[in-house]
Amino acid sequence: MLKIGTRGSHLATTQAGHVRDDLGAVGHPAELKIVVTPGDLSQAPVERIGVGVFTSALRDALFNGEVDVAVHSFKDLPTAYEPRSYLIVPKREDNREALIARDGLTLAELPEGARVGTSAPRRISQLRAMRPDLDIRPLRGNIERRMGYVESGELDAIMLAYAGLVRGGYGDRATQIFDPHEFIPAPAQGALAVECRVDDAAGREAIAKLIDDTATAEARAERTVLAVLEAGCTAPVAATARVTGNGIELRAGVFALDGSRSLVEDVQGTDPEEIGRRAAEALLERGAADVMK
Repeated sequence: MLKIGTRGSHLATTQAGHVRDDLGAVGHPAELKIVVTPGDLSQAPVERIGVGVFTSALRDALFNGEVDVAVHSFKDLPTAYEPRSYLIVPKREDNREALIARDGLTLAELPEGARVGTSAPRRISQLRAMRPDLDIRPLRGNIERRMGYVESGELDAIMLAYAGLVRGGYGDRATQIFDPHEFIPAPAQGALAVECRVDDAAGREAIAKLIDDTATAEARAERTVLAVLEAGCTAPVAATARVTGNGIELRAGVFALDGSRSLVEDVQGTDPEEIGRRAAEALLERGAADVMK
């Protein structure tokens, strides 16, 4: 039986549980093994400790042979090539951003000076561009804890990935779901990365059955933007791709943290990495490095 390594949060075990069930459905029984990461033990904002603390512990467990498969939120993985890994992208969840606000409010309906929780620079910068009056507060913890800040009245609203809400069974809590072209999500948001060791033939055969070509192409295009910009996954960089009948459409953007400047590029093509590279190079030519400072 395959051992699937996962973090212990409700969202992580739910995501890994879907992978376990899908593997079982194609003839590869599997079970979950919780891997405690340094990030789970820290209350510091993710932007300070870096999401790598979550993914590196899972990868260590994989490469040390403690588990056979590791499941990550793809947006949290470094863009650098990892030669020890065989990585696939299964069917993707909704990549849009969501707002959970008190009294069912939308972003436009929030009162002046409303307290909105998010720690992601990409979200902070876009929120400040749309609503410079907002009081943006740092946010950390699992989904349940984050929603609790709104329920208790400590915050008026929080921003988070709609995919996490849906996977956790909280999709109906969203008071607004944003068009990904208007509020651009993180590269590969809503996508999972499922890995095994590159020399594990049985593991490769198993997880290869879960590959989703559309999700793979979209995530590759989006993450190529991040790689070419040489930006980390907590940088104010956003990208959303969509496979169409004519190829792939990609929108990518970089944002100043104070909301004062933004650069957005729309690119179309058929090769995911080529259009990601074109979008990133166009952004760099327009001064993306200065905007992201």
